[in-house]
Amino acid sequence: MYLITVCGNLLIILATISDSHLQTTMYFFLSKLSFVNISFTSTTILKMLVNIQTQSKVITYADCITQMFFFLVFGASDDCLLTVMAFDQYVAICHPLHYTVIMNPWLCEKLVLASWIMCVPFCLLHSLMVLWLSFCAHVEIPHFFCELNQVVHLACSDTFLNDMVICFAAVLLAGGPLAGTIYSYSKIISSIRAISTTHGKYKEFSTCASHLSVVSLFYCTSLGVYLSAGVTHSSQSSAVVSVMYTVVTPILNPFIYSLMNKDIKRALKVIFWGETMKGSTGLELK
Repeated sequence: MYLITVCGNLLIILATISDSHLQTTMYFFLSKLSFVNISFTSTTILKMLVNIQTQSKVITYADCITQMFFFLVFGASDDCLLTVMAFDQYVAICHPLHYTVIMNPWLCEKLVLASWIMCVPFCLLHSLMVLWLSFCAHVEIPHFFCELNQVVHLACSDTFLNDMVICFAAVLLAGGPLAGTIYSYSKIISSIRAISTTHGKYKEFSTCASHLSVVSLFYCTSLGVYLSAGVTHSSQSSAVVSVMYTVVTPILNPFIYSLMNKDIKRALKVIFWGETMKGSTGLELK
């Protein structure tokens, strides 16, 4: 599953780079999302695969903090990128005549940069605050990676300040992007409903169907993890359900975008079979 995730997202990146028809704003964001998916999955799954092969479940303190930091960074970046892509869909559907002016390359690069600038300081703060906590010499984490909440509650010292920062960051980095995504799609739905013909509604909805599927999958699996953990209070159940958004969601993203997007399918055909646009590449003898 990890290899499929990496290969699938790499193909999306390769397709957007190699095909000139995919040098657009939407595919620019899609390539960045694919990179984040690869990094997000590699942060946790690679270490787990090594542990399975070596039959060792040991992780050093420094590696645990490092893994925690990158997991938070790429997870928050994934969330922010989905919101940026929702805004891109909103402009494309609700303001089509001004799309190229609003979503210019300068703004797109700044939106991606702003996502990183917003995520990295908070994730770094979380990691540094864990360094202030006191732990025993040997601690057993009931998870397959160093999940922030699990590690914090294994500390021997007071974790009140850590819990406050975790709640604040959750509202800012999760609630903020979710609110932005909901707002964008509320405007999109209102715009689609105003279209008189059924064909026009279907055409507009099909442009955002792939992104809407990915957004729904991401938030449903993420919320399912924390809601199920709160109901069952079982660390093993939480670890099992966490596989949904650390492995299953990144592996499905390439399939969703490739199966529901004609441009991506055409670009992949060119990569695999060398198919080009209609027309022969041979010589014609008259």
